[in-house]
Amino acid sequence: MGTALAQWRRTIDRGETQAGAREIDRLGTIPAALIGVFGVGLAIPLIAWLSLRGEGGAMFGHGYALDNYRALWAPLYAKVLCRSLLIAGATGALTVGLAYPVAGFLAFHAGTRRTLLLTLVTLPFWTSYLLRVFAWKAILGYRGVINTVLVSMHVVSAPLHGLLYRPPAVLITLSHAYAAFAVLPIYVALRAIDPGLIEAARDLGAAPVTLFTRIVLPLSLPGIVAAFVTVFIPTFGDYTAPALVGGLSSTMIGSLIEAQFDSVADWPFGAALAMLVVLVIALVLLLPALLARWIARRAAMSGRA
Repeated sequence: MGTALAQWRRTIDRGETQAGAREIDRLGTIPAALIGVFGVGLAIPLIAWLSLRGEGGAMFGHGYALDNYRALWAPLYAKVLCRSLLIAGATGALTVGLAYPVAGFLAFHAGTRRTLLLTLVTLPFWTSYLLRVFAWKAILGYRGVINTVLVSMHVVSAPLHGLLYRPPAVLITLSHAYAAFAVLPIYVALRAIDPGLIEAARDLGAAPVTLFTRIVLPLSLPGIVAAFVTVFIPTFGDYTAPALVGGLSSTMIGSLIEAQFDSVADWPFGAALAMLVVLVIALVLLLPALLARWIARRAAMSGRA
């Protein structure tokens, strides 16, 4: 009787625990719902409405027209858009390439040091993003750390001018700023791989390269895509790093939007540029889903064959 009562109490406690977990999950969706309502359901329609307003020298425009979207076809804005896509894509690719070995070490070889190393990966986020950008400006500057070391070691006779205010400086700064955004999704994907699959492949004599290309890499592909998208989205619209370490030669779409809303005070055209960014980000989010569906369809067709 006592054993049955104890089992009954454990069942009740387990049920209360599961109910509490479900309640926490429901509460956790509230911030996401608020962001969706105010960030998507309110902000984007407001920006879309503002982008259709005629400029006419007024901050909020007069009447309605498509002139702001026609102006986007100008060569200047097309060039800035292509540069933004190139820098954001290169930043995403570079961070993923550098983050994959780090995530692999954390997932498979860190052992008891995993928590400490994960904390070190996120350590840069304990400081302001602006401070990190200024740090790279100090490192890459004319009298910065790199030039000081090169001159003191007599590698160069005078400080180099090309380290700062160039697109590579923006690429390096953004890659460092968003590195953890690439490490964490890949780490989660690698940790989700069943160790039994890896052990079975080793027992069957699979070489390390084969093990990686046939098992680890395909199963971690969702993490790679998530890491690339997570890095691409904020870097595509970033304007702080291009302004501080990039100069005029590295102007990105975010810098143009900031100028339209601040310096030029042409809010309708700035809103049209913002809608262009929203469209590009929507396509970037849609393409991985379409690619995953295509891969699943091809796999299903090959399985039937």
